[in-house]
Amino acid sequence: MSAFYYRAIDSKNNESTGVLEAENSKAARALLRDRGLFPIEVFSINYANSGKVSKSRKIKETELALLTRQLATLLTSGLTIEQSLAALIEQAENETSRQLLAGVRSEILSGYSFRAALDRYPSAFSTLYRASVAAGEKSGKLASIMSELADYLERSHSLRSSTLQALLYPMIVACVALMVIIGLMTYVVPQVVTVFQQGKQALPPLTTALIFVSDFLRSWGWLLLLIIITAVFALRTALQDQNLKRRWDDWLLTLPVIGRHLRTLDVTRFASTISILSSSGVPLLSALDAGAQVISRIPLAEAVTAASLKVREGQPLSKALGGSRQFPPLLIHMIANGEATGRTDELLAKVAQLQQAELESKTSTLTTLLEPVLLLVMGGFVMLIVIAVMQPIIEINTLMK
Repeated sequence: MSAFYYRAIDSKNNESTGVLEAENSKAARALLRDRGLFPIEVFSINYANSGKVSKSRKIKETELALLTRQLATLLTSGLTIEQSLAALIEQAENETSRQLLAGVRSEILSGYSFRAALDRYPSAFSTLYRASVAAGEKSGKLASIMSELADYLERSHSLRSSTLQALLYPMIVACVALMVIIGLMTYVVPQVVTVFQQGKQALPPLTTALIFVSDFLRSWGWLLLLIIITAVFALRTALQDQNLKRRWDDWLLTLPVIGRHLRTLDVTRFASTISILSSSGVPLLSALDAGAQVISRIPLAEAVTAASLKVREGQPLSKALGGSRQFPPLLIHMIANGEATGRTDELLAKVAQLQQAELESKTSTLTTLLEPVLLLVMGGFVMLIVIAVMQPIIEINTLMK
């Protein structure tokens, strides 16, 4: 039996979609006609045969969190993984999600485990996700593991959304301020200073500098923009080199505010990953390998890899991580307490919550301070332009008196 995705209409011309199982497409169409439906489109959603599901296909984090939550609920209610996936396919509104779930279900129907089916789509399901599913299948606690994964994905999305929302207003203010200043320099200032230039009087240094900048922006502004865009793309291309990326990450982590923010973000991901995998029964070394993969900054990832080697040799995790001096003392102390009490996964989850709360608090404080700073900077530039324009007028009035 194979799974087929269909699109059909009934006698009242109402369109419906769904998934059914049949021996072949002809049998699937016959089954639809028996149901009183007229098939418009029927195709196999078996990954190996249809080619409609790509290994590189991705899914949005919000959709993955929702699907994981729904899957956990369906498994808890007693449905099998095949039945749960079929139900999710039926109600999926997004075509990408439907195709992805259908591909996973087809792999399971072909005899693969849930973990093996997810391995066919590494772009859609992270290492943490797949490792947790494997642990859930092995321990028989797949429903509870899926619920923990949904919690993790929801927290991760909440953190990213709150950060973006907090930065949205300052970004809008900065863009508007930049456009206003460019408009003043390229349109307003040239019209005003033309009057002074026709008078052939000696202009103050500030006014002369303003005219120079205005002329440069009008003549070569396009080139400056092109240079900036080229520099950004060149930097992104250069950062694909691991050695340069490592030096770049080292520099970012030393910055006063940004460095601490990036470090805390990676620590939150690492602590959440180790907590989920440890509570799922995944061996510590495997959990550390997965934890290293969710870290964005190379120095921190390398520190975890080095710590994994030391743990393999028998050293406690707290001492192995503490020796790198890349992680905050809070994480090291919590891991040490967990190793002493046997509650490492629980304390790591607490660390992740504390670090996320710190991130949200500091992001809120930073954006609260950033808004007035941007307004002051914009006001300062506008005031400088006004002074540069007014100085010649003031001097002319002084001479006339």
